[in-house]
Amino acid sequence: MSNLYGGDFNQKIDYVFKVVLIGDSAVGKSQLLSRFARNEFSSESKATIGVEFQTKTLLIDQKTVKSQIWDTAGQERYRAVTSAYYRGAVGAMLVYDIAKRQSFDHMARWLEELRGHADKNIVIMLIGNKSDLATLRAVPTEDAQEFAERENLYFMETSALEATNVEGAFMTILTEIYRIVSKKALAANGEYSKSSSLKGTAIIVNDQGDNKSKSGCCT
Repeated sequence: MSNLYGGDFNQKIDYVFKVVLIGDSAVGKSQLLSRFARNEFSSESKATIGVEFQTKTLLIDQKTVKSQIWDTAGQERYRAVTSAYYRGAVGAMLVYDIAKRQSFDHMARWLEELRGHADKNIVIMLIGNKSDLATLRAVPTEDAQEFAERENLYFMETSALEATNVEGAFMTILTEIYRIVSKKALAANGEYSKSSSLKGTAIIVNDQGDNKSKSGCCT
C-alpha cells in the first residue's frame, strides 16, 4: 500500500507529475488547489486570470514526487492557452459545483477538449466540489457516478471549504499516476526520469479479483 505524505524533502526528486484542473469558472478549482498545496481557504478568492500553478512535494512508496498542480480560468476568453496548458499533463481533475447543474452539464465538453489535447492515457478524476452545499444540491451523486463510469473516470465529491476529501482526491490521482509510471519503468527495465516521455498504459478497472471500481463517492 502506498504511503503518501506532504512536505518538502532534501533528497533528489524522483518524479515530477503535472496535473491540470479544468471546469467552469467559480466551481472552486483555485480553492481546491489552495487547500491541497497550502491547506488554506479564502472566502474572498478572485477569479483566476490566465494560468497559475502550485507545487507540493510528496513521498509515495519511498519515492519523492513533486506534484505540479495547474489551474486555469474557466472563462471562454482564456481558451487560447489550451494547448500549452495540457502539454505534459499526466493527470486531470474535471471540477464542477454540485449546486450548479450547468457546471456539471459542461463536463462532457471539458472532457472532449481534454482528450483532444492531452495524452490519451491521462489519469482523469471527476470532482463534485462544494459538497458542503448539500441543501442546495442540483447534481445528484448518482448522475455523476453514471457519467464517471460511462467515461471511465475516477469520481469523488469534495469540499474545499471544509477540507473534505481534498487531500484524498489528490492522493488518489497522484498514486495512480505513480502506479502507471513505476509499472512502465519495471516493464522497460529502466528508470523513469523527469526528461523521459510518458506515453501511459491502459488502466484496468472493475477487476473481478478485487471488485474495485474507479467510481466511488465520498461525501
